[in-house]
Amino acid sequence: MYVHTTKAASLLEISSRRLRKLLSEGRVIGAYKSGKFWLIPLHEGMPVIAKAKRGQRGTWKTGKKISKVIVHINKNVIQQNIKKKPEERKPVIAIKGAQLGYVNYLEIPAPCRIVYSPDKPLSCGARVWIEVLGVSLELVAS
Repeated sequence: MYVHTTKAASLLEISSRRLRKLLSEGRVIGAYKSGKFWLIPLHEGMPVIAKAKRGQRGTWKTGKKISKVIVHINKNVIQQNIKKKPEERKPVIAIKGAQLGYVNYLEIPAPCRIVYSPDKPLSCGARVWIEVLGVSLELVAS
């Protein structure tokens, strides 16, 4: 997956100007320019910066800490909605992570994976869920 300079700078927790300086020095591994824009590859959710030959050590974020959002379907709410009128029905898609809430509709703009774990369910009891890595989702209730 490739990102632009603004997103990569926010992942590294440095300014966009500092990242463009690193790009011009050729220190961002795998990055290339397409027209006027830089495309920066992500390795395990983070851009990779090559070490400098001299000078002070870089202070950008190098850890592999990735925010995780969990999405699952609440079957109890589905059961409750069966006998209700359409305007009385509650959303059944549960979002847990940095943002919490229930929605009827959700677009996932990033890589994700579906997890089935019958032996180790989540604390809420879910045995199947979707993990979305490294993005914040907008809650859209419909």
